[in-house]
Amino acid sequence: MQKAELYLTYPKADYRLSACLIYAYACLSMGQIAHARYALNEIKKTLAEGAKQEPHIRAIEAFVASASLVLLHLPLPEEMPPMEDFLPLLPPGLRAFAMYVLAHYLYLKEDYSQSAGIVEATLAMGGENYPIPAIYLHLVAVMDYMSLREREKAEVHMLATWKTAQPDDLIEGLGEHHGLLGGMLEAVIKPNWPEDFKRIIDITYCFSSGWRRVHNPITGHDVADDLSTTEFAVAMLTARGWTQQKIAEHLNISVNTVKSHLSQVKKKLDVKNRKDLKKYMLL
Repeated sequence: MQKAELYLTYPKADYRLSACLIYAYACLSMGQIAHARYALNEIKKTLAEGAKQEPHIRAIEAFVASASLVLLHLPLPEEMPPMEDFLPLLPPGLRAFAMYVLAHYLYLKEDYSQSAGIVEATLAMGGENYPIPAIYLHLVAVMDYMSLREREKAEVHMLATWKTAQPDDLIEGLGEHHGLLGGMLEAVIKPNWPEDFKRIIDITYCFSSGWRRVHNPITGHDVADDLSTTEFAVAMLTARGWTQQKIAEHLNISVNTVKSHLSQVKKKLDVKNRKDLKKYMLL
């Protein structure tokens, strides 16, 4: 946060936009919500002033604008900026991350198959060479395949994420995405790396608290903010139509434990059925 703050008013727009995006995310995890909103407003202000910028600056603008909307699940544009206009102007690693943003956008539009296809193609064409984009690409593939109920493919990508993240402890992205992963952290990471799992969950609580305090007021949605991570995973899978037996098998817990978690969820959210539950979930 301190490093990025130095560049929030930097004369060059590409530096300024990059700093604002990094600053906003750092502030979310630190609970500095007013600062995060300030950074997002600075992004808007820079974009409003950018009509006459050089092409590579406009490419950065398109990338940052898309990332700030999509990754915070703020009101989405009807269409992403034309990729042919800005992707070739981004450096390769940033280009791979931009493809993750596009895949995440398609996930939010419930176009899971196309999103997964973009991930697979990007990884196959060199995206694996850039560890941080690779982590995020694999994570959105987990999200897609869990939504498509292709658990085995989701597990392959979860393990690929971990293989890339573990050596340098790049676990922030796993914590950020917990609510979208359909319990895959609990199913795959927790049994074999319990201490790392605890640290990831700590990140989840810090980040998601800030994320909701920006997301909920802006969108008018009310994503659940008082559930444990396991309760959220059970609720997410239930809202997606999974049976209690399937959830129990997936999370390696008993059906009675699933029922207990679901009972707590309904009590905390004051809902009675699956339909009402959906509005609190990141579907």
